[in-house]
Amino acid sequence: MGLDDDIAILSAAPLFRFMGRDALRLLCFAAERRSLAAGDVLYARDERADGGFVVLAGAIAVAPRRAGGEPVVAGPSALIGRLSLFLRGERPSEARASVPSEVLRITPTLMRRVLQEFPDAAAAIEADLTEDLVAFTRDLDGVRPRFEGP
Repeated sequence: MGLDDDIAILSAAPLFRFMGRDALRLLCFAAERRSLAAGDVLYARDERADGGFVVLAGAIAVAPRRAGGEPVVAGPSALIGRLSLFLRGERPSEARASVPSEVLRITPTLMRRVLQEFPDAAAAIEADLTEDLVAFTRDLDGVRPRFEGP
């Protein structure tokens, strides 16, 4: 894949769609590329989270947080570990390549650098994350009556 292909895939990923071509180019150049064979572990449950991943090619199966559920399969342009773009923590699940795959790893340090250099993108991402948080809060308010007594 060439740089234009990587930029196109990245621009279709959640959050990165708010970035212009120059910001995406910086991400593509500065991020770490990882190639995985089918069955390779991208990250393990409880491992230290050191960034988020954008799937460039292939498919990554992300195990459910609780046993018994079906894994979520992430294909090209999927963003895995959105919060890990901003914060370091522990991975709540395991991610493994279903087929030969390639991902771009974006660390919090790199993300901060890009957002500092491109404040318009930072403002758009902040607005999108705020909207997600408002929707999440609204959803929590909707289920609150189930947990409160009569």
